[in-house]
Amino acid sequence: MTKTIGILTGGGDVPGLNPAMKAVVLSALEAGYRVLGIRKGWGGLLNYNLDDPATHDYYIRELSRWDVRTIDRTGGTFLHTSRTNPQNVKADAVPDFLKNSSLGVQVKDDGTMDYTDHVIKVLNHLNIDTLVPIGGDDTLSYGARIHKEGYPAVCIPKTMDNDVFGTDYCIGFSTAITRSVEFITNMRTSVGSHERIGVVELFGRYSGETSLFSAYLSYVDRAVIPEVECDVAELCEYLLEDKRNNPSNYAIMTVSEGAILKGMDVVVTGEEDAYGHRKLGGVGRILAEEIKYRTGHHIMFQQPAYLMRSGAPDSLDRMVAMCYGNLAAQLILKGDTGKMVALQNGCYTAIPIDYIMSGKKVVDIDRYYDAKQYRPSIQDIIGVPMFLQ
Repeated sequence: MTKTIGILTGGGDVPGLNPAMKAVVLSALEAGYRVLGIRKGWGGLLNYNLDDPATHDYYIRELSRWDVRTIDRTGGTFLHTSRTNPQNVKADAVPDFLKNSSLGVQVKDDGTMDYTDHVIKVLNHLNIDTLVPIGGDDTLSYGARIHKEGYPAVCIPKTMDNDVFGTDYCIGFSTAITRSVEFITNMRTSVGSHERIGVVELFGRYSGETSLFSAYLSYVDRAVIPEVECDVAELCEYLLEDKRNNPSNYAIMTVSEGAILKGMDVVVTGEEDAYGHRKLGGVGRILAEEIKYRTGHHIMFQQPAYLMRSGAPDSLDRMVAMCYGNLAAQLILKGDTGKMVALQNGCYTAIPIDYIMSGKKVVDIDRYYDAKQYRPSIQDIIGVPMFLQ
């Protein structure tokens, strides 16, 4: 009987998802497997109604080589995505056909449910032998849950934040940095023309890698990251000095969306999502206004935001995505499941899925950052990995 691989993408979209899926599909088909694409991530399995064939047609798509022939030429995910967490479904997000179902277990007093039993039942119904979830630590944490329940899975890490624990690199990171460096470089035109202080807030959640790498590669004056609390008074003095020392009389800095300003909490808005996260963002504007108030200088504030992860992947993200996809397929062919593909010390490898939940990936301050002056600082390049991990 022909074996079947299921593949899905969860969480935020990034460039590189499509090349990774294409690699999995082509490798699997060549080995004689079927591949089913699952639309909208874990949401596609949660909302799949076994008694309604229309949901199969909507959420499930058998993939041929012709279906994936051109997908690597664009960014995002052609299977679409969601932030659904089947083990933490709020009452107002429960599909109608699952309400009062024996396949759900209440996990909170507010009616939040765990529908993992339903997800497993759907996977069995689809005759999927191995599942390939592609996502960040949230999406992959549920992949670890599926594996724990006895369902074979091989995970692929993606996130422009590059914060999945256990791997030096996640799909989407290089393109996000490339976009940010281009944005910062272009922004210098206006900041310099008007002799202002430029503040650029970058995505990155609670890891400072996007702010740090973008600052390092674009030679900004200062970079504020979540790993080090920022004293705004000190920062202002540095920026004024930077501005005075610049022949064009301007300064420019980056700040991570998860940064902490002294005397303040992390800036978040909205309700928690299915993984317990509230929306980050806004610290850059607060910081810009504070700098203007303290220094009296005009500020230019910008958030590249979703533009950081929009468009086609760069060459590095294509390379890693394709290699991750091929490696995932190779592991499946060997029957070596319960793994996440990864890069460690510049080499491709595979680690146990549940390892991603055993720690938190953050910037190595001692090796790569001057915490006193809020700027990248790499004292000794010898022996440092290419990704500065």
